[in-house]
Order: sequence, then structure tokens, then C-alpha cells
Amino acid sequence: MNEAAKYKKATYHLWTFTASKMIAMLGTQVLSFGISLYILAMTGSATSFATNMICSILPRALVAPLAGYVADNFPKKRTILLAQAGTILTMAGLLLYTENVGMSVNAIYVTTVFYTLCSAFSGVTFTSAIATLVNPERLQRAMSFNQMSMSVAAVGGPVIGGMMYGFFSMEVFLMVHMVAYTIAFCLEATMNFNLYSTRAENAKTEKIWQGLVGGFHYIKKHKVIKVVMWLSLWINLFFSAIVVGGTYIIIEVLKVKANHFGFIEASGALGMLVASIYFATRAEIKVPLRFSKISLLLLSSSLVFAVIPLVTNLSYTMIVAFYIGLFFIFAIFEIGVNMPLGVFMQKLIAEEYRGRVFGLMETMAMSMMPIGMLVYGILYDMFPATGILVVTSAIIVVITLVLLRTAVLKEAHPEYYDAKQTAQSSELITDR
Repeated sequence: MNEAAKYKKATYHLWTFTASKMIAMLGTQVLSFGISLYILAMTGSATSFATNMICSILPRALVAPLAGYVADNFPKKRTILLAQAGTILTMAGLLLYTENVGMSVNAIYVTTVFYTLCSAFSGVTFTSAIATLVNPERLQRAMSFNQMSMSVAAVGGPVIGGMMYGFFSMEVFLMVHMVAYTIAFCLEATMNFNLYSTRAENAKTEKIWQGLVGGFHYIKKHKVIKVVMWLSLWINLFFSAIVVGGTYIIIEVLKVKANHFGFIEASGALGMLVASIYFATRAEIKVPLRFSKISLLLLSSSLVFAVIPLVTNLSYTMIVAFYIGLFFIFAIFEIGVNMPLGVFMQKLIAEEYRGRVFGLMETMAMSMMPIGMLVYGILYDMFPATGILVVTSAIIVVITLVLLRTAVLKEAHPEYYDAKQTAQSSELITDR
């Protein structure tokens, strides 16, 4: 295929995978909203709700390294389509069970586990394939479009789900999800996942254990990748302070109404959308790791501002408006961290290891989420929220400065720092 034809196909990929991701994520968000309300209505138990959340996190965290191995050693298109088909069949199974036996919480738990397993394989494989779908010059745009589709789904899914919940049964929610994934399946079946692949077609398939160990060794040999993985682990742990604390402070401490809290959460999704559009329309970040460092320092520092309504006498309207603005800023800084870092990792990691590295990163990040939620849930019951947020903010700033120190940035971007040093030396010579 000549370059003009490849470029045209890559453009097709940009729009096709954005559409497929948006449709699939909308289906997921609508179903997730419906199932959450259904479990609470059926059981009235927070434990049942938490159990379903565990079923949607733990299996993915456990199986992500295996999904990475599969992504690196087997055809990506086949893996993604089989995983999507597995998702459709899983929902079809729950639909048939509901029609014949009736909906039950245990059936939802089992379905959530199988759905999560399928999502792990499709998600990790898709992430590792983005750099082979589009040309390197448009990688940032592709990842921005990917994030935009998720942001739109995060805003639209609960809205659609809320409108449907009062008028339709759970069977309709399941059918909507199946239709959405079927459309995504058909779109992804038209894509060429080897368009910009640099890997030899006859590359040898590794055995499972050998492949997993090889992924660990690859990470161990690359200091920058190792640093990014540790950063991801610690950030996911400590940012549970706002995931848990945000809801606790706003609803329990400040007594903000649930419908107004929905506006606050929606502002976060809107912030992600705005930041994604910005990255999709601007030139690629030249020093992405430094950009992510600055964004992370701004994000962690802005955590402190979350305590302002707790130590001042703001009116109810001002409190809601304040948190709408703060969550919007949080989301922009979050994309400022993730987007350049994601593009950088896509280009840094060799194609034959991308699946395993991203799979291990996902395992580390997701395993920290329940731990962080548990730890901060206990801390918020024992200590004032103001102290927790201030201390957490300081800890994240220190971790960022230590892990992303200048020596690491120089190793990640030698061309930038060498040119900068050369320019400074030239200025000194000129001054003399």
C-alpha cells in the first residue's frame, strides 16, 4: 500500500474507532447507570452495590497482564472482535436468563465478571494498537479523539440512562447495550490493525510464562518506563483522596443535593472533553514528560483548594458553583497529565511489548484503586477532611518532583535538553 493510500486509511481509522468507542461506551454507561439503580432498588444495600463494583475492577486487574500477552502475540483485530463478541454473548445470556427465570443480583454479578474479562482483552489490545492504526504524526490526535469519545459517553450515558430508567425495563437496557456493541463490532471489523505496524509478519509467538517474564524484563531495562509505571501506581493510590473525599465532602459534610452533585460531576466530564479537543487541534507536545510533570504539579496543588468551602462561610449556591469550576479544572489538568504521557509511551515502547507493558500498568493502577478507596474511607472517618487533602496534596507534589526529576526528563528527552544546553553554551560564548 502506498503512502497516500495508508494516510487515507489512517484518516478513516481516526473517525471509525472514535465512533465505535463512543457508541460502545454510551452503551456501557447507559447499562451501568441502569444496573446501579436496579441493584440499589432491589436490595437497598450499599454492600451489594460495592460488590458489583469489585466485580468490575478485580477481574480486570488480575487478567490485564494476560490480556497484554495476547495482544502482543496474537492478531489484534481477531482478539478485539472475539472480545467484543464475548461481551455481546454475555449480555444475550443475561437477557435470556431474565426472560426465563427473572433478573437477580447474583446473575448481575456473574455477568459483570464475564463482561469485565472481555473488556480487559479488548481494552488492552485496543490501547496497544492505536500506534499501528494511524501515522505517528497524528497519534496525539487519535488519542485525543479516543478520550473525547469517552468524555461524551460519560456525559451522555447517565442522561440517557436516567431518561430510560423510569419508562423501560432492564431488558431494554440490555438490548441497548447489545445493539451498541454490535455496531462497534461491525465498525472495528473494517479496520486494518497492521496499517503502521513495524513488526515482522512471521514473528515468533512466545509461550505464556516466557512472554509475561519478557514483559517484566523489558520494563526493568527501561528506566523511564519503570518510572512512569511507579508514578501511575502512586498517583492512583493517592488520588483516591478526591475520588472518595469529593463525594463525602460535598454530599455528607456540605449537604449538597444529589441532583446538584450530578452537575458537579458532569463538569468534570465536560472539562475532559474541552481538554481533549484542545489536544486534538494543537501540534504534538515536544517534551511530553515535562508537560505531564507540570500538569501533575498543578493538579496536585489544586487539591488544596477543595478545602476552601470547609473553612469559609460560602452560600449554598457559591459552594455548588465553586465545585463545578474546581472539578472542571481538575479534569483539564488530568488530561494534561494523561494525554502527553500516553502519546509518549505509545512511541517509546516497542510494538512487540506494548500490550504487556500497558497490561501491567493497568493491573498496577487498578489494584491501587480499591486499596486507596478503603484507606481513604477509613481516614475520612477518623480525621478532618481539610488535613487529609492538604497532606495528600503535599505527598503527590513530593512524589512528582522525585520521580520526574530533571535527570529522568533528560533521559526521556535527550534531544531537547542537549539542544537547550548547546544553546546556553553558545550564549555564554557570545557574551564573552
